[in-house]
Amino acid sequence: MKTLKSHVIIYDAECPMCNLYTSAFIKSGMLDLEGRTAYNKIGEDIICRIDKDRARNEIALVDTEGGSVSYGLESLYKVVGHNFPIFWHLFRFKPFNFLMKKMYFFISYNRKVIVPSAESAFNACIPDLNIKYRVAFILFAWIVSALTLNAFSGRLVPLVPASNLLREFLICGGQLIFQGALILYLNKRKLWDYLGNVIAVSLIGSILLMPALCFPYSGDMLSNVGFLGYFLLVVGLLLLEHKRRVSLLNLPPALTLGWLVYRLIVLLIIL
Repeated sequence: MKTLKSHVIIYDAECPMCNLYTSAFIKSGMLDLEGRTAYNKIGEDIICRIDKDRARNEIALVDTEGGSVSYGLESLYKVVGHNFPIFWHLFRFKPFNFLMKKMYFFISYNRKVIVPSAESAFNACIPDLNIKYRVAFILFAWIVSALTLNAFSGRLVPLVPASNLLREFLICGGQLIFQGALILYLNKRKLWDYLGNVIAVSLIGSILLMPALCFPYSGDMLSNVGFLGYFLLVVGLLLLEHKRRVSLLNLPPALTLGWLVYRLIVLLIIL
């Protein structure tokens, strides 16, 4: 690998995804050993060169010799393109660049609800709240959750009444409305942060259920009980994850109680 020397990438140390790919740049030799630094540890020589507000939303790459600064996708393009010049042609292809930018901002603006961290002190790398991308994330996770639950529910019949896609969409959407009303009453300032975390918990549940869909389904009672047991295990894990996220957001435990109550109400209605 050709090392992009005299460049430092500024990353969010509390973001596992940011940690992963910037670490990969170092280990692969794309950047030198001093080629990355955490946002909350940048020195005065770099602070004076970057737009700190923009760097919270778009990862910054600083040329320590020339003084130029790149942000977001352009930073990643520079690091990758330095080693693989052929990719510059792809990066300059407008439709591809457009889609990549949308994906980049989708992840960047939602990274703290995808993988939450405790509310940090001054100088933390917290992205701005972008309602458009938060709503996009909520809709994406809602659709994936409803589709997965609908596929999985067929393996619980006859222990649980047969479902359909509309019912699962309504259940997932109802959870958002129920919890949304609760957070508006308890702490409306954190409405969008909390809703992002609630739907992220549902998305995690879907991801955990997906591997089980790959197992053969015989339709007998033993198979039904096995899938039901796994489903209840996932629900238990999601309850703990919801509780953890509520704690990280410094919100009342009543929200976790509400999350559980809603699911019990839905279960009673279904049965």
